[in-house]
Amino acid sequence: MNDLTLVMGQINPVVGDVAGNVIKIITSAHQARDEFDADLVIYPELTLTGYPPEDLLLRPGLLKRVSKALDTLQKHVQGIAIIVGHPDGEVRKELYNAATLIDNGKRVATYFKHKLPNYSVFDEKRYFVEGKEACVVDFRGIKIGLTLCEDIWFTEPACQAADSGAELIINLNASPFRSGKWQQRKAEVKKRVLETGLPIIYVNQVGGQDELVFDGSSFAMDNHGQKVARAPAFENGLYPLTVKRDDKGLIQVYGDMAVKEKELAMIYKALKTGLRDYIEKNHFPGVVIGLSGGIDSALTLALAVDAIGADKVHAVMMPTRYTAQISLDDAKTMAEGLNVQYSVMSIEPVFNSFLDTLADSFAGLPVDTTEENIQARCRGIILMALSNKTGSMVLATGNKSEMAVGYSTLYGDMAGGYSPLKDVYKTVVYQLSHYRNTLSSVIPERIITRPPSAELAADQLDQDSLPPYDILDKILERYIADDSCFEDLVAEGYDAEEVARVIKMVDRNEYKRRQAPPGIRISSRAFGRDRRYPITSGYTVTSTIE
Repeated sequence: MNDLTLVMGQINPVVGDVAGNVIKIITSAHQARDEFDADLVIYPELTLTGYPPEDLLLRPGLLKRVSKALDTLQKHVQGIAIIVGHPDGEVRKELYNAATLIDNGKRVATYFKHKLPNYSVFDEKRYFVEGKEACVVDFRGIKIGLTLCEDIWFTEPACQAADSGAELIINLNASPFRSGKWQQRKAEVKKRVLETGLPIIYVNQVGGQDELVFDGSSFAMDNHGQKVARAPAFENGLYPLTVKRDDKGLIQVYGDMAVKEKELAMIYKALKTGLRDYIEKNHFPGVVIGLSGGIDSALTLALAVDAIGADKVHAVMMPTRYTAQISLDDAKTMAEGLNVQYSVMSIEPVFNSFLDTLADSFAGLPVDTTEENIQARCRGIILMALSNKTGSMVLATGNKSEMAVGYSTLYGDMAGGYSPLKDVYKTVVYQLSHYRNTLSSVIPERIITRPPSAELAADQLDQDSLPPYDILDKILERYIADDSCFEDLVAEGYDAEEVARVIKMVDRNEYKRRQAPPGIRISSRAFGRDRRYPITSGYTVTSTIE
């Protein structure tokens, strides 16, 4: 056999846009043919529908479009073969998560996914049935075994392909990003290599889809378990591989190795990619951000500018009697430094108007968080009004620590269409702000170093009502991600009273999180698709059985 050029097609499909995804496939396939003289382009899992299509899979009309799309690919992809992912079968009967090799205008082979993930953000068993048979196809003298995403995390599919004569395994993926995920992928693929003795090509999609973001990071591993090619993270593109048979008759794979970025850089790119795609795929002309002079809104502003450009970002400072002058100064400095549209709109008249309206109802009652929440809701009304008038989307600026303990106001600072920092703990907000300033200094140092405050009351600091963030975030991580209970945390050395208080705050604020906008998932347990807890529950810290 002659050496072959296989291309990892790391593309960014749009869920449900079958026609648009077909155009991307045809265009990129012909580009790979013309630029690399490629023989085959490998695309991600469910390329035609995008991933995850969720309940769109219950619509027969979607499957009709997929069928037409496959016909179109057979007709229009010329001079090169492709492997594409797509649903195959009938809704609510035998619907499979499939991958098809199209070559010379023919559907040469189709593989049905064996292992259907049904945990965390995945619920594929709601839609698909499991395939049983291996799919090994002779392509230009190489016997290729096809697998799909979750298959590579188990021994059987790859070994079944090897037993059926495969010399090379290709794995199509739609694997969402989360911190540290690349290490797990590498470890699992290496296990399959060592079990089968075969090289593996792992192709992953890139781009944001609602709460999920896909990093690409496609790679190839030789038959010794060493990476021999790696595509860059969060970059749409075509990445060629050379495939040849060595003197011993074994298949070898070669390619370029993109630089592996550090974890903070990966997280920042994940947030930027997820935000950009949510805005652009939903056709918003821009965003509106309430800029407070604090670190959360500062990082959100930097992300927005990096994601879609300064010309599409409107920052609004909405001070009251409690807003410090340094907050006004720092917000202005940052907005001007990033060259975004910047407005200052005092909410003091609106706030006073609300207080006047409620004066009789509040007579004789002490001032409390009610008045604080009114301020936050005044800001929410203004931001949403600007959004309605201009079409731009409001970005909520809260972080995961605040969302966890309910340190946020419904219909106030929680107002918005998207929440970029929803899965980012406060301690990580600081780390990301430092990281962003290493690229270029855009967040004033004083915003990073001064103690955080909601500035809804005189001399207010977050730490007056919350544990220090370095302690709070550790408790939250153990309780939310690891499902540790009160007794576990106390045994680990955390203060019992503090742990009980934090757990109670998390549990009683589930109703708020249900009403929060979606945000980008970067951890192993994000609020939303990942963590589904009842709002009404008698399971509390103190509800033990004697």
